[in-house]
Amino acid sequence: MSGGENQLFYRLAPFIQEFIYRKRWETLRPAQVEALKICMDTSHHMLIAAGTASGKTEAAFFPALTELYERPSASVGILYIGPLKALINDQFERIKELLRDGNIPAWHWHGDVSQTEKSKLMRNPSGVLQITPESLEGLLMNRPNAIPALFHDLRYIIIDEVHAFMGVDRGIQVLSQITRIERMAGCSPRRVGLSATLSDYEAAKAWLGAGSKQPVDAVSVPGGRKLRLRVEHFSFPDARDEEQAEHLQNARKAYYNFIYDSTHLKKALVFTNSRSDAELTTLELRRVAAHRHQPDVFYVHHGSISAMLREEAEAALKDKPGPAVAAATVTLELGIDLGELERVVQLGAPYSASSFVQRLGRSGRRGDAASEMLFVCPEEEDEDAMLPARMPWMLLRAIAVIELYVRDRWVEPLDIRQMPIGLLYHQTMSILKSRGEATPAELASDVLSLPSFRRISPDTYKVFLNYLLQTDHIQWTEQQTLIIGLTGEKIVNNFRFYAVFKDDEEHAVYNGTEEIGSITTVPPPGYCFSLAGKLWKVTEVDTKHKAVYVKEALGKVDTLWLGAGGDIHTLVLRKMREVLADSTIYPYLSPQAVNRLERARRLAKESGLLRSAVIPAGGDSLFILPWVGSKQFRTLERLLKNNLSQRLSLRSIVPMEPYYFVVAGKADSQALLDQIMLECGSCTDPSMLLGPDEAPYLGKYDEFIAPELVRQAFAVDGLDVEGLRTGLKLHHNREG
Repeated sequence: MSGGENQLFYRLAPFIQEFIYRKRWETLRPAQVEALKICMDTSHHMLIAAGTASGKTEAAFFPALTELYERPSASVGILYIGPLKALINDQFERIKELLRDGNIPAWHWHGDVSQTEKSKLMRNPSGVLQITPESLEGLLMNRPNAIPALFHDLRYIIIDEVHAFMGVDRGIQVLSQITRIERMAGCSPRRVGLSATLSDYEAAKAWLGAGSKQPVDAVSVPGGRKLRLRVEHFSFPDARDEEQAEHLQNARKAYYNFIYDSTHLKKALVFTNSRSDAELTTLELRRVAAHRHQPDVFYVHHGSISAMLREEAEAALKDKPGPAVAAATVTLELGIDLGELERVVQLGAPYSASSFVQRLGRSGRRGDAASEMLFVCPEEEDEDAMLPARMPWMLLRAIAVIELYVRDRWVEPLDIRQMPIGLLYHQTMSILKSRGEATPAELASDVLSLPSFRRISPDTYKVFLNYLLQTDHIQWTEQQTLIIGLTGEKIVNNFRFYAVFKDDEEHAVYNGTEEIGSITTVPPPGYCFSLAGKLWKVTEVDTKHKAVYVKEALGKVDTLWLGAGGDIHTLVLRKMREVLADSTIYPYLSPQAVNRLERARRLAKESGLLRSAVIPAGGDSLFILPWVGSKQFRTLERLLKNNLSQRLSLRSIVPMEPYYFVVAGKADSQALLDQIMLECGSCTDPSMLLGPDEAPYLGKYDEFIAPELVRQAFAVDGLDVEGLRTGLKLHHNREG
């Protein structure tokens, strides 16, 4: 170690020095050095933005634990907030190893932790507490009298995977929780945010420091890891007759054989964009293994399988010699250290550059190993389909996210909600439950001073409360204070209230007494479906206890969850258009992918697909290709349906989000484009794009809000007229 590093090393607690010796580290990582300087020499909050496997967790915990060692806390001293139970469990084991000789207790708290462990913490609040936002909400709501004892000497709040919270409802919840803890416990902890996926440090610093007077310093360590990328493409022909059906069967077989051959001898992760795809892929890979008489090394990992089966998959990847392959969703995207993974496979394309970076970072975490990611893009291809449907959208998206991150180091910027009314309901009800009762003035003071609600006026809040009174979510007492009403109690007293993200009500699935997982659609007895990578047949449905009993089966494949794809940023769509218009052959494309891209480019050129945002489709139909993100696409959809359909006699508007529209009516392509541009230019209030009685929901609790406020919130946060106008102008100018 250098002289400066030596000085910092010897300022660490002796048990941390011993941990470093035990690990045989020859030097502290750059992120750890910078974090130690900030923590030991200032009282500032800190954002640690460094690549995966860069020692971010230790960078946060080394100085925080040193402080607790030197000045033991009289309550929980470090509160660690993580986005997933699996990540909490993983970090809990890492922290326990770090604390082996430190005499500082570590606790974790979520739905799978026993009540015995939780009671021990409540009796002896101390050390490190690792928790999810949902469990923290439960504590603040249901045990308000315990909060001062738990947190009055809280020194640090560490928020892991901070990018997973910023700009979404859970992030508003976390910021609200931090402020509430500070008020209820009378503490002023230092905030530390950890992320491997940030582009705009200033926005992230502003988010982390929201509501605090303390400045935020950034520890930024640029990633310099080698990358190994490959994009494969598989075409699935449309099966219109027996011969084509056979071709389709062979294509699907080749696709699963390829995934199998790419993974079955390795420790590998196969990322999918849905639970259904994770299930189907695991099932098919197991079939290939059985057909070849080779070992079944395949696991599945997502939020709807039991904790025991998830932990089994994690252990196979982390602790066993391998091979082991897990098909996973976002549950293995965030933070969990799975050790020396040899390969990451992405089926299809992620919806965001941010997701791509996280998934890429799961491999190459040791030494000088390269991060390796193999994209496998399956695509249904029908030569007789309408023009835009013949574009390989998934392949274009894969190339776009790679180019945006690898060439430009771009990831999606933070999008702050201006009027998060669903969260306003959630925090109002949570605070009222915590207080028991409050006057309207007290409630307004508590809620509107939370960082995310400071743009909401007292007059708006008055409308908000009056509606809750009318609908019995809250009610008056004789003393003219507010308490939770009968309707509100049904919402607040359900464990699902702790979460602010939408979650479909699920039924637990049991094979005998063993819980396998859960499903959102309840099938009748005799029905076969896939769960945890196996086929099951329903033997009994217990509706009262929300349980489905099954036995193993051979039969058809189906999966029983509802779900939709993610939102895509405008820059990703813009890059997709550039890729289609360009002639560059990207070195990471396989010959099949190159061939498919070249065919798409020829078709785009010959058909005039890129010539204008609106092109003729034959007869009285038109295609609109705006090349804008999901939010701007939905803005255009409302503009067409609510503002232009009658004026231009459009008899049908079919959106294929977020890529194109098929519109039929009397307008020609130039007239429609001119009217769209004119409407964008004259729209001073986004609510002009909504139908007269339209009040669309943006979040889980919007349904309980006064319709006029829902309408306002959607106009502000759900639409983007300026972004649509800019995107269309950009392509209009390029076409011109």
